[in-house]
Amino acid sequence: MMDWTISIAILVGGLIFSMGIGLPVALGFFMINVVGVYLFMGGPNGIDQMISNATTAVANYSLAPVPLFLVMGSLFFHSGLARRVLDGIDVLIGRLPARLSYLTLTSGTVFAALSGSSLANTGMLGSLMVPEMTKRGYKKHMSIGPILGSGGLAVIIPPSTLAVLFGSLARIDIGGLLVAGLLPGLILAILYAILIYVQARLDPEAAPSYECEILPAAQRIKIFCRDILPMVAIIFAVVGSILAGFATPTESGALGIVAVVILALLFKALDMRAVTTAIADTARVTGMTFLLITASSTFAQLLAFSGASSGLVRWATSLEMGPTETLLIMALILLVLGMFMDQVSMMLITLPLFVPLANSLGFDMIWWGLIMLLMLEVSFTTPPFGLLLFVMHGVSPPGTTLPEVAKAALPYIACVFVLIGLVIIFPSLATFIPSLM
Repeated sequence: MMDWTISIAILVGGLIFSMGIGLPVALGFFMINVVGVYLFMGGPNGIDQMISNATTAVANYSLAPVPLFLVMGSLFFHSGLARRVLDGIDVLIGRLPARLSYLTLTSGTVFAALSGSSLANTGMLGSLMVPEMTKRGYKKHMSIGPILGSGGLAVIIPPSTLAVLFGSLARIDIGGLLVAGLLPGLILAILYAILIYVQARLDPEAAPSYECEILPAAQRIKIFCRDILPMVAIIFAVVGSILAGFATPTESGALGIVAVVILALLFKALDMRAVTTAIADTARVTGMTFLLITASSTFAQLLAFSGASSGLVRWATSLEMGPTETLLIMALILLVLGMFMDQVSMMLITLPLFVPLANSLGFDMIWWGLIMLLMLEVSFTTPPFGLLLFVMHGVSPPGTTLPEVAKAALPYIACVFVLIGLVIIFPSLATFIPSLM
């Protein structure tokens, strides 16, 4: 058997090279898999094994929440429920300095708990809020930054489709990983609010104040009870059912869809256009994701079969580095990869190597998984290829450049790093709520 360093160089290096020359990620995985099968698994017989792995990888019950959460989030946005929540929060928020930045942050945090999709959150908030903030004279870092920050919250606040994928691929309890992000997600939203406050105090002209109508208290209570409070039913259906222990993540996804449909019917907001759009969006994203998972399952087996995974674990554990240093190196690898590829591809490449290493170091896997998810959140906004940067650039005012969008994201990335430090120092931030399940 060849040395593990040569094996890992062929497999991982070949995969990164295929992406570098512009091959689609799935095609790059399949190409390297065929090469690896002939090198490590006996040629044609290995091809049969690769085909068998493909069906086994996606016929996995733990992946069922992915399309369910996607349908729920898409129905929530396309039915108009999201706009109703946004308008309700707008009425309640009052005359705060930088009120539109706070409105964006509050709405984004609520949407993260109701949709599970960072891209959808960013796209909707960007298209709705940026024109209004630009008209009011907000500088770009005060309009674009909060959207990028709050958009990324959907990575860790349940229901997160990325957390479901991560838990399934890493063999971590998905229910525990989903609810582990609840408390850190709220802390991150508070850090973002503090950041907005500081930015507004340092440069009041960045978020000019303006007169807005303040409704009587009775009318605001009525709007809260009518437009916002009912949405708690969706959060309870998904998060509450998992915490209470009477629903699995898959069942909670189904309950979430039922809650969205009932609310949309009550508000007379459900039509066939919303339903067909939600199903089409879900089919497209799920098909792409499952194709990547199909390709990566053989890739993970090749890493194990060739000795690359075990060799890397032996090498890493032989170094005079503590668990924290090793964890930081994993985080740094994700940070670098996030500059060049999407989150699913990053998980598929790194988890076959990271998971055995994390287990060998004795990490609490829910705690470790949450830190990795936070790094994936950072990678959404790291230039030059952060996906949220492109989404935000697409809905920004004409003349906005990608470097301007990336610059607006930097303080919010710093807040995520602060949270990662807090989670490392105080692991109970991640493990407390799962321990109650």
